[in-house]
Amino acid sequence: MLDAPGILVDVSFFDRLKAGLARTRESFTARVEQVLRQPPGPEFYDELEAALVMGDVGLPTAGVIIERFRARRDTADPGARREALRQIVAELLGPPAPLALDPPPAAILVLGVNGAGKTTTIGKLAHRLRAQGRSVLLAAGDTFRAAAIDQLLIWGERVGAGVVRHAPGADPAAVIYDGLQAVRARRLDVLIADTAGRLHTKVNLMEELKKMTRVVARELPGGPVERLLVLDAGTGQNAIQQARLFHAAVDVTGLVLAKLDGTAKGGAVVGIAHELGLPVKFVGVGEGPDDLQPFDAGQFTDALLPGG
Repeated sequence: MLDAPGILVDVSFFDRLKAGLARTRESFTARVEQVLRQPPGPEFYDELEAALVMGDVGLPTAGVIIERFRARRDTADPGARREALRQIVAELLGPPAPLALDPPPAAILVLGVNGAGKTTTIGKLAHRLRAQGRSVLLAAGDTFRAAAIDQLLIWGERVGAGVVRHAPGADPAAVIYDGLQAVRARRLDVLIADTAGRLHTKVNLMEELKKMTRVVARELPGGPVERLLVLDAGTGQNAIQQARLFHAAVDVTGLVLAKLDGTAKGGAVVGIAHELGLPVKFVGVGEGPDDLQPFDAGQFTDALLPGG
């Protein structure tokens, strides 16, 4: 695998990742593989670019891939062309980007539109941090939906993390404030805060997000703060526009790609990582607590474009 030096590759998760990308390989990978069998030439590059665009990589990123591919001198046969493409894709996906959690206490705001998988991601992330020996508190900042609060309570009980909550309809920033106060008073390591599944086109809701980030900055001056945007991988290129708007509002620090399993649009991950210039920190390929893992470009490339 193209795993980076010093990165422990979870083989079982790689198997799940590979299985989750099966639909993507049936379309995107098969189409690209067919083009790679052709000798390089004007038609080859046009067809490879078309295959990448049809695979949801996106036109800007496809153009960069073709430009880098043209500059290679090691593409004499299909196997060499495949390896060249794999290396280019891995480079565009970027290096590992661990969470900033030290020195504690740290705060993680989890953002995203309705249905992206925020609350489930919070539960999985809390489970992962608890397994690493960190103490975790959850904050039910999505006060607009009572069901969201209930869901977070279930996850908190499941992973052994307390939950700070207010009544439905309360000020989300107040919930975040109380969560930060509790983390400091109890000397805990991490606060993970849910936020409402706000529509990224609603200015007032984005302003509310800004208010929440100001509260965190005021209460944790200079402390480690992550603003993770959860994207539904199945939305393909639409996720890029969502991310741009969230990033403009609150300076997103990293991405979580949820629901990667079963989508035919896995190629969009390459475009999302490259066009946004934001690190993909985690990927999710299932509903279990262990189905959220740090993103590794080598693993993903191996699952998307298996070597020959």
